[in-house]
Amino acid sequence: MKQPRAAGVRAILLVDHGSRSPAANRVVAAVAQRLRERLPDHVVEIAHLDLAPPSIAAGVAACAAQGATEIVVHPFFLAPGLHARRDVPRLARAAARRAGVRVRVTAPLGVHDALVDVILERIGAV
Repeated sequence: MKQPRAAGVRAILLVDHGSRSPAANRVVAAVAQRLRERLPDHVVEIAHLDLAPPSIAAGVAACAAQGATEIVVHPFFLAPGLHARRDVPRLARAAARRAGVRVRVTAPLGVHDALVDVILERIGAV
C-alpha cells in the first residue's frame, strides 16, 4: 500500500475501458507510469470502466488514500462516445462523493495533431 501524502495533493486518474487481456490493461498502466515520471508531485492512478480491476471507485479511493483532494479523471478513449461522455463521469462523481474529494472529468483524447503524428510514425510515413 502506498503511503499517504500531504493533504491537498492533486491526482490524475486515467480510465480506460478495461480488457480481459492483461497485456491490454498494461497499456494504461505504462502511460500512468510515464505521467508519474513527468509529474512527480502528483498522484497518478489507473482504473478500468469494465472487465478488470481496479474499478473507477477503487481508483478514486486510491487517490484519496494518498492525500488527493482534487482528482482529474481522464477518459483514456479516442472518441467522445457514451463511455467517455456519460459512464466515466457518472461513476467518477459517485465515487468522489463517497471519498469526499472533488473530481473534474476531461474530454477524451479526440482529434489532436500529436495523435496524427503518432499515426504517421506507426505507419512509417515520417
